[in-house]
Formats: sequence, C-alpha cells, structure tokens
Amino acid sequence: MARPDPVILCLTAGGEALATRLASVIGAEVHGRTGRTHASVTFDETMAHIATLFASGTPIIGICAAGILIRAVAPLLSDKLTEPPILAVAEDGSAVVPLLGGHHGANDMALRIAEVLETAPAITTASDLTLNVALDAPPPGWRIRNPKALGAVTAALIAGEPMHLAGRCPYLEPLKAMPNITFDPEATSGLGRAGATLFAIDPDGQPAPDRQIGYEPTDITLGVGCARNCPSEELSQLVHATLRSAGLPIEAIAGIFSLDLKADEAAILDLASDMNVPFRVFGSDRLEQETPRLANPSDIVFAEVGCHGVAEAAALTAAGPEADLIVEKQKSTNATCAIALSPNPIVELEGRKRGTVSLIGIGPGRADWRTPEASRLIAQADELVGYGFYIDLLGPSARNKSRADFPLGGEEDRCRYALEEAATGRDIALICSGDAGIYAMGALVYELMARTENGVSDTARRVDVVTAPGISALQAAAARIGAPLGHDFCAISLSNLLTPTEDIRRRVHAAAEGDFVIAFYNPVSLRRRALFPEAIEVLRGHRPDNTPVILARSLGRPDEKINIVPLVEVHVDQVDMMTVVLVGSSQSTTVSVGGRPRVFTPRGYATKHPAKAAS
Repeated sequence: MARPDPVILCLTAGGEALATRLASVIGAEVHGRTGRTHASVTFDETMAHIATLFASGTPIIGICAAGILIRAVAPLLSDKLTEPPILAVAEDGSAVVPLLGGHHGANDMALRIAEVLETAPAITTASDLTLNVALDAPPPGWRIRNPKALGAVTAALIAGEPMHLAGRCPYLEPLKAMPNITFDPEATSGLGRAGATLFAIDPDGQPAPDRQIGYEPTDITLGVGCARNCPSEELSQLVHATLRSAGLPIEAIAGIFSLDLKADEAAILDLASDMNVPFRVFGSDRLEQETPRLANPSDIVFAEVGCHGVAEAAALTAAGPEADLIVEKQKSTNATCAIALSPNPIVELEGRKRGTVSLIGIGPGRADWRTPEASRLIAQADELVGYGFYIDLLGPSARNKSRADFPLGGEEDRCRYALEEAATGRDIALICSGDAGIYAMGALVYELMARTENGVSDTARRVDVVTAPGISALQAAAARIGAPLGHDFCAISLSNLLTPTEDIRRRVHAAAEGDFVIAFYNPVSLRRRALFPEAIEVLRGHRPDNTPVILARSLGRPDEKINIVPLVEVHVDQVDMMTVVLVGSSQSTTVSVGGRPRVFTPRGYATKHPAKAAS
C-alpha cells in the first residue's frame, strides 16, 4: 500500500509562507493552525493532529520545533520499518532535520528541501554518512534475509572490520569502494539467480554466523492449491519442504498465488501471513491460458474448477510469459504447490488481492478520540463508504479520498456496496459513528455475508472483514459525567424500525426489574416519540425519583451538551435524535467534584470493607 502524500504542518504565518514554498517541490498538502494561518486544511489541537497524521502513515514535515513533533508521536513509536518519515524544518529555513524514517523517505525529502533552501540537511544516519548506501532500505524487488543482523553488520562495516560480499546486487555496488571489503561477484544463490550475502569475517577467517545478511531478488512465485478447509499445518509443511529441497529462501518469494475460489482459504491466508508475503488470485479462465506450459495438466482439476491446473498455472501466470517452471507440482494429501522463476525481480504483482472491508468506529467524530488503528485503515483505504455526515466528521483524513455517501436509511445499500467493491480487490473503509459493532454496520455486514437470499455475491463472501473499535456514545457520555457504568449495565435501542415494539417493551421491563444502568440509544425521532416516555414511566416504578439520568447530546462535537436530570423530571422534549440517555440504577449517586456534579454507580466496595469505609 502506497503511503499518503506528505503533509507540511505550519503553526504561524511565517511558517505558512515557507510551507507554501516547499509544498510544490515535495508534492505535499499544507495544514495550518486555526486562527494563525490561512491554509486550506486547519487544525485546533497541534499534538493531536500530528498524532493522527502519523498513525495514518502520512509523512510529516513540520515547520516547527523538533520537540513538538517528537512529543506528539513518541507514544506511537513501534516499528521503524513501517512508520512514516518525519522531518523538522526551521521556520527561517536554516535547518532541515530528518527525525524518523531516514531510510524510508525522510533523507530524500531532506535533500530536496535543503536544495530549495540552499542549506545542508542535518542527516545523521551513519550508513548514509559513511557507507553511501542504506543497508536497511533495498530498492523495490529486493528483500533482506536475516534483517535482525543489520545493526551488527552495519557496525562492523563502519568499524573497518574485514567483510566479504558474495554474489550480485547492484544496490550494494558502493560498498566495493570500501577498503575492508572483499567480494566475489560470481557467487550465486543457486539456479543462476542474482542475490548477495554480506558478512563479517571472524579472526579465524570464517564467516561470522551472527553478523551476516542477505539480499534476495523477489524473482520466484509460489503457486498453491488445496482442498477446502485444508489444515494450515499441512500446506505450510509442504511449501517449506519444497523450498528447502530447491534451495530457495522465503525472502525470494514475490507472492503466493492461487485460484480466486481460494481467496478466503484459511490455510493459504495463514501461509501468506506467516511468510509475510502478498497473496493474489486469478480467475480460472486466466489460469487456463497457461495450460500449454503446465508440466502436469489435469482433466480432473478442469472438471472441478475450470482450468487444467492451479498451483503450476498460478505460479507461471504471476511470473510472466518469460518465466520458467522450476519446481513442478508437489502434492500432499490436501495441498499442492509449484514454483516459477522470473528473469527479473517482480515489483508489480499480477492478480487480484483479497479485498477488505474495514469496519471503522470513529467514536463521536473527534480526531483525538479515534484509535491509531482506525486512522491507519482510513488512510490505507481505496474508498470511504458511509453516511455522508460521518465521513465529513473525519475532516482532513477524508480529503482527497474517494468516497461513496449514503443517506440515513440506506444502511443495507452501503454495506452491500462496500462488500461488492471489496470483492474487486479494493480496500474499503465503512465509516460508522461510535463503535461499528454497537448499533452500527458491523452486524449488517456479517448478516449480508451469511444470507442465502438477498445477500451478496460469492466473491463478496470471500473478502476480509476487520474491525477497528471506536468509542461508543455510552462510553463517551459516561466519561464526560463520571462513572455511571461502574456496575452492571445494558444498552437498549428504542427504534422500532427494525425491532418489534413488543420486544423493546419486554427488554425495558427486564432491565428495570434487574436494576441495570440503562443506555437508551435512538430515544426519539421526528415521528417516533411514544416509546421514550413509556420507558421512563416503567423505570419510575422500579427506582427512586432522584435517580440521576444523563442526557448527552453531540458528544465530542462543538455543540456538545450534557445535563443531569432526576428521573422524576425527565420528559420527551429534552431529547432528540442526537441524544444518548443514561439512566442510573437504584444505587447510582451524584457527587460534587470541583463544584461540578458527577454520577457514579458503586460496585459494592463499601459493603466489602465496612469498617474501612466507616473510618
């Protein structure tokens, strides 16, 4: 997945002038502080905005102090190989400092910016300064073998220890100028493939086993097939045994390929995940075109799936017309695999990837209440789908993204659209307020996939579905007002559009008798106003008149409003479609904290330790 375009952040008018000057050079969008700049995209909370951009994988160039950027992203740092670049640029243009991702774009951007500013970039990565090559950032089409040893190998190189480079890798050519390196370009990794191994030499003249790394061109394709519900262990054992027998490393695999009917096959998905390589599929008509090149065509396979081979045909299709089948079909009880060799490293993969529907809970809409996972999935999505108002709440995260807006009442249409678009190999983010699995689109997506009638296509049933949890309205309301959900609680929707009215009444009576704290969702609409006062009347028969009721509207948004009302004073005109209502249990209590009321529901600690409570 390609990274989003970079963003240049500015906090002042002077910074905005520099940001605008650099934007066209870097191909970046300018984001400015509200009230201080006139940028097309503005933000109020600097630290939260930086964190949101970083979590979504967006490269950041800050026209600000480096410390601001460092503090904003520090809690999110986890993997330097996947995190986006971050640079700090002095407002007067005197300094350009790559802070993160030096070998993943930051150094290159720093050099371009420094050229515009006619200054020297403050590049600090040792490999760039000493080796003239970034060992941890091979070009597309190459992968590193044993990356855990990168630090030790780099240290040995810089320290001038004896090193040896065996094989061919154009990317490493600058190393040959170093006096402590010997090299043997004729060494190969087998089958005439390119590739290189770089290792330190121990005092005994032998390669140091703990200080060596390899560079493999991704020039082999792995075709696989298996029976439905094949055990993952069986396919994995077959593939690994085949690779060992052929002397081929996992790092050389450009991808795993199969028939489109296997897009959701757990064994193949597990294999791709374990090997950390992409998985792509082809239709049977495309695989059938490879029949003349198959070593083991099968009429039985053709009768089953419409092509004369899966593993061999998928490997050859993915590797291209000039590829050779170097490992014919290997079989176990339930699985097959085959390997093809391309004459060149494979950068762009053939085939269709398994599409994904990401169920995104954005909470009430505030960026700083959104999880980093949600921000990342939104940034990676090919398209945003949802109720237009919810997509609008994403603010800058939705800019320049393809989107499909659906009205209220179009829930089934938007879920079906998301699944069918994902079936074409796209990544779709289905945007929901609150949490996607709580009165939102999560259950409907799975329902459509489960239906035998009026559901979705067979291809759509094979897409991946992931969920990013969000802050639900009941959580947001509770957090704003104290701890009303401190003991047992439940949620009830008062909308009878999809739920029979009698079922709603039965649930209200049961929750009232059980003395649950209750979160009422969808309390009223323009035409539906009878059930809320009816529910309140039921509750008045089971708990005290002074039971606190929290009326929370537009949580986390500029027009947020929260009131605490005694149960006896609640009436229907106090709520609307944007309100969530929390009704306390008979034990819920209001306490003043700093002169402001807070509601909590005790869990019983006072009765557990009566003597301590009394003191």
